[in-house]
This record gives sequence, structure tokens and C-alpha cells, in this order.
Amino acid sequence: MTADFEVIVVGSGPAGVSTAIPLVEGGLRVLMVDGGKGPGVPPPKVDFLSARAGDAEQWKWMVGKDFHALNMRDAVSPKLRAPSQAYVFDGFARDNQIYEEGFRAIGSLARGGLSNAWGCGVAQLSSDELAELPFAASEMRASYARVSQRIGISGRNDDDMADYFGNDKFLQSPIPMDELHTRLLHQYEKRRVKLRAHGFKLGRSRLAALSADVSDRQACNLSGNCLFGCSRGTLYSAMHDLPSLRKHANFTELSGFLVDGLNRDNDGWRVTVKTGGHGERRSFSADKVILAAGTLATTRLVLNALNQRQSLPMLSNPTAAFMLWLPSMLGAKRLPGFGLGQLSFATDLRDGISAFGSTFSTTGILISEFTRHIPMSRRYGVDLSKGLLSSCVVGNLFLPGQLTNARVRIDGGGSLIVSGAYGDSVAPLMDEARKKLRKAYWSIGALLLPSSYTVGIPGGDIHYAGTLPMRDKPALGETSPFGEVKGMDGVYVVDGACLPTLPAKSHTLTIMANADRIGRAIATNLRKNCF
Repeated sequence: MTADFEVIVVGSGPAGVSTAIPLVEGGLRVLMVDGGKGPGVPPPKVDFLSARAGDAEQWKWMVGKDFHALNMRDAVSPKLRAPSQAYVFDGFARDNQIYEEGFRAIGSLARGGLSNAWGCGVAQLSSDELAELPFAASEMRASYARVSQRIGISGRNDDDMADYFGNDKFLQSPIPMDELHTRLLHQYEKRRVKLRAHGFKLGRSRLAALSADVSDRQACNLSGNCLFGCSRGTLYSAMHDLPSLRKHANFTELSGFLVDGLNRDNDGWRVTVKTGGHGERRSFSADKVILAAGTLATTRLVLNALNQRQSLPMLSNPTAAFMLWLPSMLGAKRLPGFGLGQLSFATDLRDGISAFGSTFSTTGILISEFTRHIPMSRRYGVDLSKGLLSSCVVGNLFLPGQLTNARVRIDGGGSLIVSGAYGDSVAPLMDEARKKLRKAYWSIGALLLPSSYTVGIPGGDIHYAGTLPMRDKPALGETSPFGEVKGMDGVYVVDGACLPTLPAKSHTLTIMANADRIGRAIATNLRKNCF
């Protein structure tokens, strides 16, 4: 009996579209299923500072009609408080039956997934890091190039962070920096030899953000609206790949549905989908199923299909945030500018561990995001912030994912329980990183404000991986070098769940490249009818 589709792709985020493109271009009949959530609050059309000064309805995208920003005061990131980004995260844990135990579990049911609200940071794995994957590094190099060319990446191939991010011949020039970051980089370049000798390096951030127009996506206009969503298409989202997929007659999109189960069906698989709550249910058969629903949702589907109840480890990056004050820039005029990473750093720590992070302009971030951390009354905190923020930048820091002791398991009702805490080595490493950053940045004219250095909570990174890792010889529930689940022939994992390693550097480009690699292999072998 002929299956409804040759391949069903679960999820329309970066991994899902990166797999679907070679499958569809290869002529296969593909169904893509996603949660279908879309934006309800549009981002401002003018630059952030002008909107704050003159938009009579700014409360809609700052606070929200339902007081979203106020109701999300305890969220781990300003992104989760932005009303225009609420749809990205809405209902993920509830609808996927995911529960937390000392760990924040965050994902997306939106078209395009978490790429609607990410920081756009991209990086390639180094040769040593690629050696941890169970296949030839050359396979990833080719896929890195294809994905980079498709999504549009800006940065530099000739500064001190270029080797860390990986050489990319398709790079656009970097998006212009603000005056503060320009000064930091200038001071660094004068002291780079000494700083590099102490294990600290600095350079332009590598971002899936345009400095030049590509098709109907426009280059950054330095509006500062990045936190609230870009109306120009500057920041890559998997949403941007969907229109080209829809042009193919062999591509079918089913949006607004959640995949609820996988069951064997003759020689293939039957995928059961449902709308939210107790709504409409459907099922479709396919020869192959590609899981790209995000690490947590994908893991739940696989463990339930295998009836596997033992706890599994998960990788998650420990994080910290901090603020730098440039005394020489006190009194600088607050100007519109790019709202995502402008400079990135890597610093060596003990035991061969490296930390990675980026710094950002404070323009485009609401003052309330700063006053909530200042140990004084709100009124005086606002006054202090107004005078200080124009001479400050904010930063983040990530440590490797194996330093978090996170685990996942299925309970008796089929729900996924996510638990975890930082390992014992995280606190001393975070303290070492703080001291090294303080010393490095002070040497280039920036003071790391002591009370600003804050270690995040487990799971707040939203970088999850490694629950169903690719192995040369996978055990039950692990995945092959091509992402096929052991015990579920014909089911493939292409999101973070299949990555066996999670360095401190940004990992989305690696997920996309691996998904492209797997999609091309499946397309080639299905056409030969021998996969």
C-alpha cells in the first residue's frame, strides 16, 4: 500500500527547513507539520528611540494588551517578556506535556520555531570539535557552506575571532558597530598580543543577519528593534525558507497541528497529529519521518514510541550575564543601533575549558530590564540608568554543555520530565571567567560592574542537545551517523537532540548543516530506492 507521503518532517524551525529543502528539491513527496503559531503583536516600524518618543500605542509592544510583560516578570530572558515575541514560546511545554524540575524547559510551536526570537549567533565546529562526530568532517564543511550561503551571514574572516567561528567565504561585511563597541575594539587591537597571551580574544560577532539586501530581505537599518522583532527580514528566521518550499507541488504544509505519536505502519510509519487541547486529530503515513521539533519535543516522541522509561542525560550551556561601563563615554548621546551581538569574545579557563560570549548595545532594551537588578528604589534606579546606560554595553557568557547535570525521562502518563542543576565545577569556572573578563575589559577601558555579573538558571540558555546522540554504533534510542534512531528504522532526528557535543559557541548553524547533510543523504538513497 502506498504511503501518503515519502517523508514527513516534524517541525518548521531551522533544522526542519534545512532537511526539507534537499528532500523537496530531490522530488520527494514531503509533508511538513508544525504548531503554526504566528505573531499577534507587530514590532515597531520606526527605530526604537523614535517609537519610544512618539508612538502613542507603544504599550502594545512594550507591555501587551494582556499585560504580558508584567505577567512574565520572572522569565529568564527579556525576549520572553516582549509581547511581540510571546507567540514564539506560547504553549510549548503545556501542549507537549513537558514538565520542569529545577530546570527551565523552553521551546516553540511557532512557524519557524525559536529562530523567530534567537540571537542569530552562528559558528562552525572546529576540526577538533568535528572529530567528536561519527562521520567525516568534510561532510559538515560542505553543508556549512550551503546553509551559510542560503541564510545570509555577516562578520569578518580576518580578525581574532575568525578561526573560532570558522572561515566562511560567503560572509557579508559586518553590520556597523556603535561608538562604544568601536572604541572597545580599537583599544583591544592596541593590546591584543598581551591579551591573547592571557587566553582572551575579541572580534566581530558572526551573525545570521544581513548587512546587504538578499532577495526580499532587507539589510539592517540600525533601528534597534531586534528584541521586539525585525519587520525588515534582516534577522534570519526559518520562516524565510517556507515560501520557496511552498512553490513546489511535492511539498505539503500542515500548520497548527502538534505531532502526538509515532507508530509503525506496514513498512513505514504512521504519524498522529492533533490541534491544541482535545481538538481535531488526523494521521498520515510515510516511508520516513524526520524529527525536527526541538530537543525536548523530539525526545518525548522517541522515548514514548520506544516505550523507554530510563532517565537520559542532556547537554545545556551554563550562562551568565554582565554589564560593562566605559567611563570615557559617560554622557554619550543615546543613538539607534544594531540590537544583537556586535563584538564576541572567547577566553580560556582551567582544564582546557573555553568560555564564549558577546556584547550588545543597551539601546533597544527597556530601562526596566536594568532597574529590576539595581539594589535601590525603582525611582532612583531609573534616574541612575538614564545617566549611565548610554556609556554601557551588556554581555553574555556561555560554558560548554556537559557542565550542566540535566536529565530527561518519561513518566507513567507519557509526559517528559526535565530536571537538572549545574555541575560542581560551574561555580568556580564562572568565578574564574568573571575575574578574567574584569581584567581583560579593564585593560581596554571598560569596567565590569561587580553587581551586574549574574549566573543564569539551568535551562535559561535554551540550548539543549545530546539526548539521542549520534554514535558510530548506537545503542537503543541513540542515533546513527545519519540520525536514524536505533530501534525505529526510518525515523531520523535532525535537531539538537542528535548532537553528541555542545560547545560554548553558538550551535544553530551546526544543527542546520547536519540537517542539510542528513536530508541530502535521505533524498539520494530514497531516489535509489535502497535506503
